[in-house]
Amino acid sequence: MATPTFFFYDLETSGLSSSDDRIMQFAGQRTDLDLNPVGPAYNILVQLNDDTLPSPGAILTTHITPQKTVEDGIAEFRLARLLQQEVFTPDTITLGFNSVRFDDKFIQHLFWRNFYDPYEWQWKDGRSRWDMLDVVRMTRALRPEGINWPVTENGKPTNRLELITKQNGISHESAHDALSDVEALIDVTRLIRDKQPKLWSYLFKLRDKREVKALINLENPQPFVYSSGRFGSTHNFTTIAVPVAPGKNGNILVFDLRVNLEEKLEKIKQDFPDYEVNDELQFKNLFFPAFKELAYNRCPAVAPLSVLDNGNGWEKIELTHEQVEKNLESLRRHKDLIARIAKSNAKDTYDKPPFDAESALYDGFLDDRDRVRINAIRDMTENDLADFHPHFADERLPELLLHYKAKHFPTSLTEAETAKWEEYRRKRLSRQAPIFLAEMQKFTEEGADDFILEELKLWYQSLQETDY
Repeated sequence: MATPTFFFYDLETSGLSSSDDRIMQFAGQRTDLDLNPVGPAYNILVQLNDDTLPSPGAILTTHITPQKTVEDGIAEFRLARLLQQEVFTPDTITLGFNSVRFDDKFIQHLFWRNFYDPYEWQWKDGRSRWDMLDVVRMTRALRPEGINWPVTENGKPTNRLELITKQNGISHESAHDALSDVEALIDVTRLIRDKQPKLWSYLFKLRDKREVKALINLENPQPFVYSSGRFGSTHNFTTIAVPVAPGKNGNILVFDLRVNLEEKLEKIKQDFPDYEVNDELQFKNLFFPAFKELAYNRCPAVAPLSVLDNGNGWEKIELTHEQVEKNLESLRRHKDLIARIAKSNAKDTYDKPPFDAESALYDGFLDDRDRVRINAIRDMTENDLADFHPHFADERLPELLLHYKAKHFPTSLTEAETAKWEEYRRKRLSRQAPIFLAEMQKFTEEGADDFILEELKLWYQSLQETDY
């Protein structure tokens, strides 16, 4: 067994959608468990393909233009190979700042598009993942001593990485540059570990979903402390919650005991008299985030109530035993409502976009025969791919293979495949164009960086048959 290590990483992307947008910069640094660097840092630009219009807002933030990635970056399939072979190695603990909800999803889709298993890098062979954002939130809420915590101009708590570093004298030369953010995150992690080692060590164990399930379950549903961005900054993103029902995909539905359900029901009835007959999405939205789904495998920052008994914990989160007991009793009187909310939560209450194999990662798992076929694809040359005509069982894979060949090995395509790819690319760009153009207009009127906007205009023109 290899010695476990941390791998801190960060991405800069073309937008916020892990299924539709793309990685433009990857940066990371391996450390030992004492947070000492191991080996060189990674700082890699990734070529943006000609089927993607980036978000102008994202590019104005990162200053990484599509042209710069094409000139200095590596192909996406090469990044996937590097991550698989060098970065996410056995016994690696991968972590970032909001990585579980954001960066990790981009990595999953990257692997999916390039015929690697989208999930094994998170759990197989001693691997695991962690996320420092909720660790920061719970540390601030329960054990803030020894750390200077930033606030906004309006005096509200904020946990932006670049502000935490500034308040604590940590070098952070270029916020929103992936490598600079990684280096700053390692220093912030070290700060929390040194100032609050007991809490840090406890939350570190919650990488294992079995540890989370031991605390939060329906067999013995007990109130617990929970830090999450869904709970807002007023109380440092922290509350007391209790498990109430099964969630989707093996998750669990919990209720925020800062909320009195009967008072909330009364308010809903005043504002929405017909809420009982609204469609399921409207009904669900009326009660969220008082009800929230907790995912066991996303390293939630949770703790038993005993953590509040030291250091004036109850006062810090502005709750009392009496409030919690009162709101718990109110919740217990509405089992039928809880059952309906759980049923509503279990349904997909959104309209799925048109089928796109690249975005269909979460539509199912591959069978063993298809796994054998896709494993072979990764090592094929352009000539190999031209002669490769597998019979996939999964309907997503033929289109995924076409796109892989078109983006990375275009001479392997037949004339018919080229035409099919160009039709897909045209439709994808047409779908992205209205949002891109609206953002361009907005930032132009606001006087944003002329060089960035001009580069984006040129990128758009290069991908279109008509003028900008």
